[in-house]
Amino acid sequence: MSSLGDQMRDWHRGVQAVARGDWGCALRLFDVPEPPARMCFNVGCVHLLAGDPEAALRAFDQAVTKDPCMAVGFLQRGVANFQLGRFLEALSDFQLALVQLRGNAAIDYNQLGLHFRLQAWEVLYNVASAQCQTGLWTEAANTLAEAISKWPEGAPDILDTALDQVRKQVPLQLRQVPRGEVFRPHRRHLKHLEPMDFLGKAKVVASTIPDDQQSVWPQQRSQVEQDGHQDPPSTGKGLLNGGGGHMSPGLCYRPLASKGSGAGPSEDPSDTEGTDESSVTATVQCHFTIALKVPRGAGLSSLQALLAKALLHQAQLGQLSYQARGDEGLWIPISGDESLHSMWKGMAEGPGGLRLQCQGAVGRPVLYQVVAQHDYSAQGPEDLAFHRGDKVDVLCEVDGAWLEGHHDGHVGIFPKCFVVPVGACEGAPASLGLQPGDQH
Repeated sequence: MSSLGDQMRDWHRGVQAVARGDWGCALRLFDVPEPPARMCFNVGCVHLLAGDPEAALRAFDQAVTKDPCMAVGFLQRGVANFQLGRFLEALSDFQLALVQLRGNAAIDYNQLGLHFRLQAWEVLYNVASAQCQTGLWTEAANTLAEAISKWPEGAPDILDTALDQVRKQVPLQLRQVPRGEVFRPHRRHLKHLEPMDFLGKAKVVASTIPDDQQSVWPQQRSQVEQDGHQDPPSTGKGLLNGGGGHMSPGLCYRPLASKGSGAGPSEDPSDTEGTDESSVTATVQCHFTIALKVPRGAGLSSLQALLAKALLHQAQLGQLSYQARGDEGLWIPISGDESLHSMWKGMAEGPGGLRLQCQGAVGRPVLYQVVAQHDYSAQGPEDLAFHRGDKVDVLCEVDGAWLEGHHDGHVGIFPKCFVVPVGACEGAPASLGLQPGDQH
């Protein structure tokens, strides 16, 4: 199965192929396993451009089946039926598109990646066009008159001209999505298609084999000599990440002692005998887990300083959170000393010590956490799926209706109205914005 990055890259290349008129290449790039509704819509639009309304009809059938609220999908399916001479089916599709507008004057699809604004008067115009083809000239005139009366600010010149044509029994030309317009991936995802090295180059700390200076590679030994000393061996659990996703087996970090003393080979973070009462064992989860000795009541800057020594400054870019007592699934972001005060106040001494999490070590801090009030199924590769009751870390507020978040190892966007902040009353209404089912 291809990665999210590969899917986004193929989607973007498919859009580029449509722009240059290469229909075959676009169809190959849009052909993905279990395509979402928007990808099926794109395939249908390409078939229309290629002059194959029959194949377009099948693609639009899939699109509206996967997303019954896609008004623009019903509009384009009506166009395909119209081109095939199935005017009654086209009339039904245009009426279904009007139903999905739900009395609104327009639906703006720009936030979903389609540079198109579906106007209610345009849908009524197409309804009148299909009625003309079936010989319902009086009904067509009434439909256009309704469009003029309900949305006089829409396009009065076009509607007035169309009404004159219908009265003279002259058929109308259809209105549809502009040529070459398809759903595009969000520009935010396109910025991250190129590979980036967030970890940088590895730095040698010490050899894991006691008294074995020959096991250090030449370039690593030079680095140690430049530093002027070589740290003694250690049995710490945090392995240095070599930058390419592989673990360097010959290197390790030592647990940091709260009193500044070196950690001997026999030191074990889980061994609480002889532990200074002024310190507490903190287990920090980042790219890997390492045990730190943290002075009780330490401030945020002190925690970051300790982490920076062990994690090559990665922690300074991350968002620190602590695990709530009694709820292993809830991580509370530490935004300042006030949050730390609450953490120390609520922490009871126990064998597990303190658990910290360094999320977003690539510069994406967690703003806050939300709880899903409804199931949300991903409509495209850029969406984040979750189930009712799941906790989601919010990384960015895209706009008034959409959020970007992290859940279960995945990052994506989702409707704001599907979630409420952690701690909010279960019966409280969802945030203002699109309602579930109004995504299109």
